[in-house]
Amino acid sequence: MVQAQHIIIVDDEQPAREMVGDYLRMHGFSVSLCDGGASLRKTIAQQAPDLIVLDLNMPEEDGLSIIRDLKQKSSVPIIMLTATASAIDRVVGLELGADDYLAKPVELRELLARVRSVLRRSGIGQQPAAVPAPAAKPQPAPDRSRVRFGTKWLDHDAQSLRDDEGNEHPLTASEYGLLKVFAANPKRVLSRDRLLELANARDAEAFDRAIDLRIMRIRRKIEPDPARPSVIRTVRGGGYLFSPSGETSSLD
Repeated sequence: MVQAQHIIIVDDEQPAREMVGDYLRMHGFSVSLCDGGASLRKTIAQQAPDLIVLDLNMPEEDGLSIIRDLKQKSSVPIIMLTATASAIDRVVGLELGADDYLAKPVELRELLARVRSVLRRSGIGQQPAAVPAPAAKPQPAPDRSRVRFGTKWLDHDAQSLRDDEGNEHPLTASEYGLLKVFAANPKRVLSRDRLLELANARDAEAFDRAIDLRIMRIRRKIEPDPARPSVIRTVRGGGYLFSPSGETSSLD
């Protein structure tokens, strides 16, 4: 039996979090309700979530500081809720690592669609673990499951970034989405609009700027010298180009 995906709803308004929680339970999710950062951390310690729906505007600890704290410790997907829906809040939240956002009051069918979309992008709960045959000999993963990005390897099967020693370096779902796009389009200049399209980003105003910020974070993880990027390069007037071997050219 497949275990229900666990979602934590964080909102200081009890009616709002209960409404969202009841709706997600009705659609097959396991839901925990929290009224702020303290109860969220206590709940995470008891059961790790597959996704967090987080209100940005709370009196004791604001959502942006919670996002910052969570993303320093894990890559759990986060959908942020904002009553103002301001571009500044969206961009800051995305820069800190949030994966999507919705304006309040929330339209529940749209929230459900966003939850499912973020879970799909993060690869959580999509494939049950395969049971190996007793006599099967372990086989190495095919080459196409791993792509070299500078100092790291992108592992498509695990949807993770690893160094040569096998240590994992956390990726947000949106960072993995960008790396997946680059891996599928090596040595091809991709404009921001094309990246938005291929990464299924839906809000050009917030995500166009967020792409630059995400790529900056990715470069810090993969580039031998992030100050002089050679793996994911900026092409003036064009966009970005993934150069697997890290060579330089007149495009820079």
